[in-house]
Amino acid sequence: MSIGAVVRRIRAYGGQFLLLGVLTLVITLLVSGVPRVANRLTEQGLREHMAQQLPAQRDITYTIGRAGEGSIPSSARAGQSRLDVLQESMPVEVRDTVAERWYVADTPSGRLTGPDLKRNNLLVDLGLRAMPTVPDAATLVDGSWPAQDVPRDAPTQIALSEETARKLDLRVGSELRLALPGSGLPTASVVVVGIFTPNDRAGGVWDSLPQLQRAAEPLGDGEPFIAVGLTTIGALDHRAADGWPLAYSWRYRVSPDAVDAKRLDATIDELQRLERTLPAGMKVVQGVDVPLREFRDGLASARTLLAVIAAGVLATLAGLVILAAGLAARRRRAEFALVRARGGGSTTVARRTLAESLLVAAPAAAVGWLLGTLVPGAPDPTGPYAVLATALVALTLPVAALATSGGADRRDLVRLRPSARRLTVEGSLLVLAGLAVVLLRRRGLTLGEVDPLLVAVPVLLAMAVAVLVLRLYPWPLRLVGRLAARARGSVAFLGTARAGRSMVATPLVVVVLAIATAGFCAVVSSGIETSRDRAAAERVPGDALVTGDRLAPDTEEALTGLPGVRAVAALIDDSGRPARSAAGLDAGISQVDVLAVDGPALARVGREAGRHVSVPPVLNTGASAGPLPALVSPAVAADLARAGLNGSAFIPVQGQRYEFRVAGTVESFPLVTPGAERFVVLPLQALPQRPTDAVPTGFVVAGDAVASEALRRTGDEGQQRYQSGGVVSGGERPLGVEVQTWAGTRRLVGEGGANGLLAFGFVSGATGGTLLGLLAIAFTVLAGARSRGQVLSRLRTLGLSRRQWRGMLLLELAPLVCVAVFTGAFVGALLPLLLTPLLGLSAFTSGVPVQVAFEPGLVAAVVALGALALGFAVAIEALNNRRLRLGEVLRLGEES
Repeated sequence: MSIGAVVRRIRAYGGQFLLLGVLTLVITLLVSGVPRVANRLTEQGLREHMAQQLPAQRDITYTIGRAGEGSIPSSARAGQSRLDVLQESMPVEVRDTVAERWYVADTPSGRLTGPDLKRNNLLVDLGLRAMPTVPDAATLVDGSWPAQDVPRDAPTQIALSEETARKLDLRVGSELRLALPGSGLPTASVVVVGIFTPNDRAGGVWDSLPQLQRAAEPLGDGEPFIAVGLTTIGALDHRAADGWPLAYSWRYRVSPDAVDAKRLDATIDELQRLERTLPAGMKVVQGVDVPLREFRDGLASARTLLAVIAAGVLATLAGLVILAAGLAARRRRAEFALVRARGGGSTTVARRTLAESLLVAAPAAAVGWLLGTLVPGAPDPTGPYAVLATALVALTLPVAALATSGGADRRDLVRLRPSARRLTVEGSLLVLAGLAVVLLRRRGLTLGEVDPLLVAVPVLLAMAVAVLVLRLYPWPLRLVGRLAARARGSVAFLGTARAGRSMVATPLVVVVLAIATAGFCAVVSSGIETSRDRAAAERVPGDALVTGDRLAPDTEEALTGLPGVRAVAALIDDSGRPARSAAGLDAGISQVDVLAVDGPALARVGREAGRHVSVPPVLNTGASAGPLPALVSPAVAADLARAGLNGSAFIPVQGQRYEFRVAGTVESFPLVTPGAERFVVLPLQALPQRPTDAVPTGFVVAGDAVASEALRRTGDEGQQRYQSGGVVSGGERPLGVEVQTWAGTRRLVGEGGANGLLAFGFVSGATGGTLLGLLAIAFTVLAGARSRGQVLSRLRTLGLSRRQWRGMLLLELAPLVCVAVFTGAFVGALLPLLLTPLLGLSAFTSGVPVQVAFEPGLVAAVVALGALALGFAVAIEALNNRRLRLGEVLRLGEES
């Protein structure tokens, strides 16, 4: 058997081998390229997820509190040298992620006095801070930076931020005295030598507390301003020599681009081990592991879902390879029979076809693999899988040839009865699919791992349903055929009769599997999007949410008067409050988040905004003499019941005590912080009057195209009116109100993390399943094209018109195509009901459970896909018949 003979046979059957080669190329391209895309999207998602975190949440901070504790540095200068030592002591996975670092030495806040402060009767507490990186991150407005070397008995030189100096009415040359009350330590002389302004107010150098950029406002009457003065390390050492205690901190900020997604588990583990490797007396605070864990959970769910989608796509491709090999083997049945008639055996046919398929599959696999390597992204060791896939594809044609070379099937029977062996295999498949579903539901799975059972269940279920439908759908067609036999005309009878006799088991299974994969992606994607909408509505149950400290009650009228605003609902958010008995005794129920909402107004806002907010009736009650009806979380309900306070308990809201009773228990409620386990929700409109009434801390707004800036300006004005309205008196508040929009919140819920990887899986699964399904339909049509061509050729000779031929073809193909598409859609809608509770998809919806619901749009998409598939099938049949030329089919006979 020479290479030349093999090449000639490949050229003779070029179309069939071209199809086999293209399928091989696609398989190896997916094996090589998809892991690269997944790795690239994973790295990109991790960077975006870490960049979305608050900068302080990416900090690793080492601290030592007071002198004499553990290995306290001997001086501030000695502490600075530990900046390198501590970083070098970190594990490699953590050390390599550090992008910025800062060293801070502080004194406790002491009472600051001086003529400039006395002039304005200001009460100020000042702390001294040495931070060598500040001069590089700020610009001097006036004066100079504190000198590095000053005599011990000279005044301590400090620099203040421009905002702090303006608020305290200090200037360059202001001479002050700083003392630690009650410490017995000598008072220090302080002189302001410089005033600076930050180059970048969002820079990490300014994140140390208390703030260096601005002085904190007094918390109440008689309370001091809290400020920080920048000095030098040498000046702090002089204060330490006088007995002043120093606190040290070394802060390291993790770069979002430096965390390796492949080393994610090791990085999280090493972050947890930092506390166990510290010197005595030193503490470490880090929150880096929290976002990394969140990303890991989302990544595990995404990878599990991708495994399900990949299993469906690869199983569909495997089915298409089997179909292509079977079609090629049937077309060459006469050749194989001639080989056996000339003395060749089964091994001769197998060797010939194996040489042909290897000569086609190996180059196609190499091209597909090389194309996959061009895809951006880090590679995975998938070479052995590509080699295995190529070998299996190459073996498919010899196996199909051996299966078809034994003899011709009977195609002239009225009904083809399946053999007992085939019925046994199909029954075993049904039982195996049922057992796999039950076992998966009972056992569960480990997210992030390729579970063989999870991968097998969708494929087995699709195959089982397809086999079941294959056995059932001819029965109603035969009934329709009997009715058509009594009607006038032969088109309906012949079309339905041939449709009822059609036996295309493997093509139908492949079509169902492909459409089921696409349907699964569409249904789960729709469920996730709907759940994300609910998650956004939990945070912003209207079109916008305005929150601040305390806002004047007339702010509601001001917001209602804005253009486009249709409804406004007030709320009070007061966190960390204890629940007590009527006698004021502590019941051990502390740290309760209190939310008071205007129930009827909130329901109206939800309706106007289209958010469908569910407000229980207990929050719609008006003022009454008894305890307020309240919704509480299960944890608070259990604590109240244990203390015997579920019928009457008191909780403070803005300094006033309100009596409430448990009227209902809920796991969550709109406007409550997601994941909160201890909260109480009260009806704001039913709060009894007090000498000092509670005032709103926020408003939920419903309206069209309401400008966030207008809402912010109105909220700031309401906050300012409350502060200057005589109820309380306070200084200038540094922070204004915060405005959150539903659209912005919805965008944040759907971005970052592993969402890019998830979207890639959905798009590729839906698109690939649809295209492969159409290709499988083409195989289904071609599988029976020869017999249909012979029948149509004879009928055309007997006078069948072209229009009647098209009608007969449509009647024959429509049941098969529609049954395949709708069965696949049914399986695709069934799989999410079985698998969604196991996939952990709530990681992509901010903890809101993903619920698969009926979507009219998906039904319309299935109908459109069925129409497209039917038109595609008719077009394939027409092209095939035009190529065969029906008149010649009749003359040439069975094997034309």
